[in-house]
Amino acid sequence: MTADIITDPAFYAVAVPAVLLMGVSKSGFGAGFGALATPLMAVALPVPQAAAIMLPLLAVMDAFGLAALWREADRSLLRLMLPAGLMGTVLGTLSFGLLPTSTVAGIVGALTLLFLAQRQFFPPRADAPPPPRWWGFGLGIAAGYTSFVAHAGGPPALAYLMPLKLRPLVFAGTTAVFFAAVNASKWIPYAWLGLIDLRNLTTSLLLMPLAPIGVWIGVRLARRVEPTLFYRLLSLGMLLTGVKLLWDGLRGWGA
Repeated sequence: MTADIITDPAFYAVAVPAVLLMGVSKSGFGAGFGALATPLMAVALPVPQAAAIMLPLLAVMDAFGLAALWREADRSLLRLMLPAGLMGTVLGTLSFGLLPTSTVAGIVGALTLLFLAQRQFFPPRADAPPPPRWWGFGLGIAAGYTSFVAHAGGPPALAYLMPLKLRPLVFAGTTAVFFAAVNASKWIPYAWLGLIDLRNLTTSLLLMPLAPIGVWIGVRLARRVEPTLFYRLLSLGMLLTGVKLLWDGLRGWGA
């Protein structure tokens, strides 16, 4: 395989919807679905290579998401979660290769489904206090770690942010800034680990026009959807993500 770009049609059959899905998630509207993108692309590629191809695309998506949503972010939440997320990327760098990606995927998937089950069968009271800040810090670390491994940081972050019942645009702005910073912190570690090469970069460049399209679609929807529907869609995205990640984990353990 000497080509400087991936030419397999099967790869693009999953890569095109994966990039659009990740772009929509960058608006906050489809945040629950964003963690599906890399596992979807990994149908045709090893997960580390899929993650490396997605990283330049995330940089473009983050730039568009920040331009649209920067002013909407909750600064106090970012002061709590951003240091934690960056700690997670450091942990991901130091532990890279120690845990199989399938194991990380399975753990994230199981915890995502447990979180959703808890909210479904034991819903919080309307007057329930927000989750404690230490919980947000811990989930911020988990979000940074799983984002580093497979760009699957959405479920841990959402597990803290969803109970806060933020306005959709505040939610979207907070997640946009958080993951833009986390994604920016991955470049040097990915290069150091040998995940960034010419073949992956040229493949990313070919897919690049799809990145702003997905963000544009998501931002338009986020500005129009009602909060109740917004959070129902987040829950649906988390459900699908949890099932897919758990399945990938179980399949990897049985291999």
